[in-house]
Amino acid sequence: MEGFLFQATIYLAAAVIAVPIAARLGLGSVLGYLAAGILIGPLLGLVGSETKDLQHFAEFGVVMMLFLIGLELEPRTLWNMRDKLLGLGGLQVGVSTLALMGIAMAYDQPWNVALAIGLTLALSSTAIVLQTLSEKNLMRTSGGRSVFSVLLTQDIAVIPILALLPLLAVNAATAVMPDGSITVDPDKVDAAHNGGHHSAGAADAAFNYVQSLPGWGVTLLTIGAVAAIIIVGVFFTRPVFRFIHAAKLREMYTALALLIVVGISFVMMLVGLSPALGAFLAGVVLASSEFRHELETDLEPFKGLLLGLFFITVGAGINFEMLFGDPVIILGMALLVIIVKGLILYVLGRAFGLRGGDQWLFALGLAQAGEFGFVLASFSVTTGAMPAAVAETLLLVIALSMLITPLLFILYDQISKRMDDTAPIIPDEIDEEGPVIIAGIGRFGQIVNRLVQASGFQTVVLDHNPETIAVMRRFGFKGFLGDPTRPDILRKAGLKDARVLVVTLDDPKAALKLITYARKERPDLHIVSRARDRPEVYRQFQAGSDDIVREMFDSSLRAGRYVLENLGLSDFEAAEASRLFYAHDRVSVKELATLWRPDVAPSQNKEYVERAKELQKDLETAFLNLADENDQKRA
Repeated sequence: MEGFLFQATIYLAAAVIAVPIAARLGLGSVLGYLAAGILIGPLLGLVGSETKDLQHFAEFGVVMMLFLIGLELEPRTLWNMRDKLLGLGGLQVGVSTLALMGIAMAYDQPWNVALAIGLTLALSSTAIVLQTLSEKNLMRTSGGRSVFSVLLTQDIAVIPILALLPLLAVNAATAVMPDGSITVDPDKVDAAHNGGHHSAGAADAAFNYVQSLPGWGVTLLTIGAVAAIIIVGVFFTRPVFRFIHAAKLREMYTALALLIVVGISFVMMLVGLSPALGAFLAGVVLASSEFRHELETDLEPFKGLLLGLFFITVGAGINFEMLFGDPVIILGMALLVIIVKGLILYVLGRAFGLRGGDQWLFALGLAQAGEFGFVLASFSVTTGAMPAAVAETLLLVIALSMLITPLLFILYDQISKRMDDTAPIIPDEIDEEGPVIIAGIGRFGQIVNRLVQASGFQTVVLDHNPETIAVMRRFGFKGFLGDPTRPDILRKAGLKDARVLVVTLDDPKAALKLITYARKERPDLHIVSRARDRPEVYRQFQAGSDDIVREMFDSSLRAGRYVLENLGLSDFEAAEASRLFYAHDRVSVKELATLWRPDVAPSQNKEYVERAKELQKDLETAFLNLADENDQKRA
């Protein structure tokens, strides 16, 4: 018990120290976990042989992650991805396998060993890539969706790969030695004879029963298992959740969520399928359930901890003695895998319509080997498809490529920024003018545009994002592609004669630049702008904006009004309170904007703080007067 507590303390302390430091440095949490593993493993020697056993347990985080991703995808969405799943994903696995197999054969490996190496290295890291895409909010981009499609295809491909590897061996109970000789391992013969299970437990009995079935029986059982997951997800989860809800025990939600994932994983492993694939399928089935959010909330902490533990074990398992024994060769092999896969992915991405940053995200994000490679390499040795010495080198190459992956995402960030800065936008020919110019047509600008147009006024919409303009046109709204901060674009849009300019750009600097220019060119123009917080409001006010709308202010004010109504105030009284607060806030913002200084924090600005206190007292006095008026009316 003491040993377990010591190991748990080591792992948790390493994560708590290393991950925040890596995140603060902009390196991402994955690299922090890997660094923590290297620190407590190869460098300090605080953890040892238990790392491999712990890694098998931690891989369950990948299963939970795919279940949660499945909850975000409805079956229709998955069907719409079929071209990328079969075409892009299938080609990536096939072409990468052949290319890496060819390289292995060039280094005098037999064709069967070379094929096993190619299959092992063709797969990418689902855990690292999806975690990083989620952290960087890249999952919804075209490149992110393509990456996810390939990762899902790879998870599916694990099934036929596991079936193929034993066929590549001279004998399932033999091992090919580095000198080319063949030796028989009696333990492996016993394991093969006994199905690889030595205990007499129920789980072992179930595995042995499945392995004793003929091929057609295993096929029927596999189809039945998948069908059972779908049927249970569609028809039985809702009644069970309602039953749990009636018990009013919050921990039972967590227990049920874990039961779903653990049970599905066991069933999938029983029939020889990937647990991650089964969990993903269950998530898709439950995506339309009203209990989806409870499942996400309950499983998210487990997923994060297990994935973090998995990354730590990867770092701790790196064999630095072998690496330092021949660092140039080992590191060169890892870089060669990344380069070869990256080139293949880059070409495939372009062939399937990816361009710019999406193409680079696709190529760099999937260039590494993955955690399934550990499983396939170990399985290859067990079945005799790969020499133990080759597998040990392969495991180190896989770990190094995973360790390099966060650096590839940092490289993608730099490339993406440079492309955004240098890629020219070919603007549309603007052939319309109107009294209202709307710069930026995101969610905020769309509502403004629809309201103004519905009221009978013509608008000229400008946005620099081609996809946004394309979506807008698909719904029947006209817009023009172009950078709204460019003077020539504004002139063509009719800035000279416009009555109102609406600035809803996402980039605060671009919005400020546009407001400053428009006020300089048209002192009489009325400018309505969007801001995220008070400092942004103050900047825009000083630049010349007339009406500034904070993103959360109006919605928060409305929520406060609902609260007052449910506390006993009448609709009129709640409306008067929100109106008074709104009017006072407008006055306060204008006064405080004159005292705000961009180079001094508001809390350190003495004049700003004093005036803010005075304005707060004025607000309290105004609300006391309003309460007296309401009491008099009731009397």
